[in-house]
Amino acid sequence: MPDIKEFALTNFTPYEVSEGEEYMSDAQLEHFTSILRNWKQELMEEVDRTKEHMQTELNNYADPNDRASQEEEFNLELRARDRERKLIKKIDKTLDLIDSGDYGYCDACGVEIGIRRLEARPTADLCIDCKTLAEIKEKQLGL
Repeated sequence: MPDIKEFALTNFTPYEVSEGEEYMSDAQLEHFTSILRNWKQELMEEVDRTKEHMQTELNNYADPNDRASQEEEFNLELRARDRERKLIKKIDKTLDLIDSGDYGYCDACGVEIGIRRLEARPTADLCIDCKTLAEIKEKQLGL
């Protein structure tokens, strides 16, 4: 069974902001566009690997335990791919925000989200303060 990868971004060089550089400059937008496209490509390749794995590993086991194990393995893979499918949609939405010039600003309060936060989570749409408040509200409401 292939490893279920976390959605961590590791293969990029952190952006070095030049002195006096404007937030979300063309170079910064290009940096994040590259990160997002590479991430999306990795996710799409993982989808292809899963599809290939499920087609090649499909066995009709006589033993019910073996059959159940295979079904559980496939279910885990499909759940991971479903999360990745949702993430791909979010990446596409984020790329649209870059194209429209709205990327990098908090949806709730409008402040800059910040380069380092966006590198940690390029699809972030809330600043750290608004995200923290949203998480506290979720806990209080039991969501």
